Amino acid sequence: MSSEHAPHSIAPNPEPVPAPAPLLDVRGVTLQYKTQDHLVTATYRVGFQVHRSDRYVLLGPSGCGKSTLLKAVGGYLTPTEGEIRLKDRVITRPGPDRMMVFQEFDQLLPWKTVKGNVMFPLLASGKLRGKAAEEKAMQYIEKVNLTPFANHHPHLLSGGMKQRVAIARGMAMEPDVLLMDEPYAALDALTRRKMQEELLQLWDDTHFTVLFVTHSIPEAIRCGSRILLLSPHPGQVKAELVSIARDSSDPHAVKALESEIHEMLFADEIEAGAEAPHG
Repeated sequence: MSSEHAPHSIAPNPEPVPAPAPLLDVRGVTLQYKTQDHLVTATYRVGFQVHRSDRYVLLGPSGCGKSTLLKAVGGYLTPTEGEIRLKDRVITRPGPDRMMVFQEFDQLLPWKTVKGNVMFPLLASGKLRGKAAEEKAMQYIEKVNLTPFANHHPHLLSGGMKQRVAIARGMAMEPDVLLMDEPYAALDALTRRKMQEELLQLWDDTHFTVLFVTHSIPEAIRCGSRILLLSPHPGQVKAELVSIARDSSDPHAVKALESEIHEMLFADEIEAGAEAPHG
């Protein structure tokens, strides 16, 4: 058979590479709670996906349901509508695969040392015992630079040091997602900036997955890899943005992103102010 009549081999179209499944999948979640006089809708049909090693930030004004969403991911609240899945399983209760770090300094057990506080969830959950729990606790105490204070009690620590203990305690459990509810809000500005830098250094070391709540735009840009913007009460998704702070050497680009986020979050207020009659 001549070459001109030989059948041509047709290369098959390459199969599209499927996107990785999200680690955490929040699907159309409405959250409500009752006060003495009212039924309050905190969030309305909020949806987002967090992938492994994400530094995912929930950003919005006070009262938009950020912390309420975090508690629902933690399993402490049940959605009125929608569902929350972790590794494709519906979250119905708290579990060691999600550890919470709060902003309050009194989240540590005052009668236990730094080492005792970090060991506590390991022992209480039965994940580790004895020497293994102590070694794991000391591993994460070292990661947050508190080894010299391992035998100190919380009342001897500064606010920033207490937060490091809380982070070490959460990370020692090696959860699927570390939940952080405005963990630096009660710190002074210098300590807050230092803690943000330490969090990023810790992430560089372990690439843990974090869901982080804040109402500070600069903190969201600095600490997050992706940012979900929520509208004022009730919280609804306005946009999802990628933070460029760690990849950009251009401070003007970062400042422009900060201005863009501010305009998106407060566009309704800005428009209302522009339309108001001038006296």
